[in-house]
Amino acid sequence: MALDVLIVDDSAAIRKILQRVLLQTDVSLGKVLEAGDGLEALETLKSNKVGLILSDINMPKMDGLQLLGQLKADQEHRDVPVVMITTEGSQAKVMEAVTLGAAGYIRKPFTAEQIKEKLASIF
Repeated sequence: MALDVLIVDDSAAIRKILQRVLLQTDVSLGKVLEAGDGLEALETLKSNKVGLILSDINMPKMDGLQLLGQLKADQEHRDVPVVMITTEGSQAKVMEAVTLGAAGYIRKPFTAEQIKEKLASIF
């Protein structure tokens, strides 16, 4: 079954790079949706079901940790794996993401191999 994915990052370039990397994985992809921040992601999820969310931590309007908290508190989205992709060097932020229920995290700059390994461990 094809996996629909939502990529949430305020950088359009990073969203495109992640799309290309996803195509290189062994995951059977369906739709790849994009959002520029957490608020846009929540809007997108109102009309789309996804099986995976890749989210930046540092974004305007609503950051990735706030998005993650809302997703995990919502019955409809709590079981969707969320992988945080971040430049965040602070171990505290990463630990907060894990505590909130992130399926994992990947630090920027990332390689296609790191994304593949993370997805393989989830699926």
